[in-house]
Amino acid sequence: MGLRAALRRAAVARPGVLLVARPGATAVRLAAEAEVHRRGWPRVAAPAAANLLVVAGDGAGGDDWVEAVWRQVPAPRARVVLPTPSSVAAQLDAGAALLTQVPAPPDSYALTGLKEPEEPKGPNGAERSMADRADDRDGLRLDLLHLPLGPALTDWPCGLVLDTALQGDVVQRADVRCLPAPEGTEPYWNEPWLRALRGQAVTRDEAARRRCAAHLDSLGRFLAVSGWPAAAASARRLRDGVLAGSTPDPGPFVRRVARSRTLRWLTAGLGPLPSLRAHQLGVTGPALVADGDALDRVHVWLDDVVRSAADFGDLRPLPRTDALGPRGRVDRPQPPSAALLLALEHLLPGAEFAAARLIVASLDPDVDELAQSAQVARG
Repeated sequence: MGLRAALRRAAVARPGVLLVARPGATAVRLAAEAEVHRRGWPRVAAPAAANLLVVAGDGAGGDDWVEAVWRQVPAPRARVVLPTPSSVAAQLDAGAALLTQVPAPPDSYALTGLKEPEEPKGPNGAERSMADRADDRDGLRLDLLHLPLGPALTDWPCGLVLDTALQGDVVQRADVRCLPAPEGTEPYWNEPWLRALRGQAVTRDEAARRRCAAHLDSLGRFLAVSGWPAAAASARRLRDGVLAGSTPDPGPFVRRVARSRTLRWLTAGLGPLPSLRAHQLGVTGPALVADGDALDRVHVWLDDVVRSAADFGDLRPLPRTDALGPRGRVDRPQPPSAALLLALEHLLPGAEFAAARLIVASLDPDVDELAQSAQVARG
């Protein structure tokens, strides 16, 4: 028993963490990512590689998709729920302690034992669909595979699900649906501008930090999906520093990403969204300014990061007329991400499957905005 316990402690000393987030838990997710990084625990991309399932946000009951992910985590395993940012460190400690226990708590993880056979599941817990047949663009009869993407993908907008129909490696259709956020959820990234619209005191420094961190968060997701983990980690370190109140210099990071020929080769031409089409869809933020493809949208984020950093320390009040949040205007009945989700349904059909996630990451809609009330206080 002593040898078994010692081997178990060695195996889970640095548990593989699979972090999933419920809608409305952006602040909790950010705190969890920062704490996991501080501890040096590896983040994994799939349940099969995880020891510790970390769920950001406390749901009212068990979510089917969370339970589906949990069933795919092999033993020894543990699961923790993080209801608030302040609970992150203690809950991670509790999860790590669970992994070292012998014998295993049956409701937390199992060392041995066989399970009843289950119906095959898709990568995100959805029922796996059989392929139909339909004509492709060349008139050939090819399999049409129905595959949901999300909500438990790494580097994926929280709460987003895309129901895709694929022929070969080409997306034929992409239908957007979103998991509901808790009632009364205020979008974390838009919060300074929403408070200013309600007449509350908000400094330019606070708004600049939130905008800068939002773009760095989006850049981290895009760079991770594009296969550049080192740059993604740099974006997230800068994001965490900005939110913690420090004044890091984003210049070297911005120049490194902006000058990358490999990134340009990989992403140029993906998901073109001309400004006229963006305006017709109701887009009001960086995707409208970019007037181009996925790489153009990334460059707008990079430029905004530099401009926002220049306002750090500015304690003047944020004008109520400044209602342009990180993804668009927040003073309209339609939240900015509603237009971005609509744009996805137009951009994804015809795209190769490998490019679909890059297109999604280049728009990076915030599902939490959909819970925002259409009634916005105005002066």
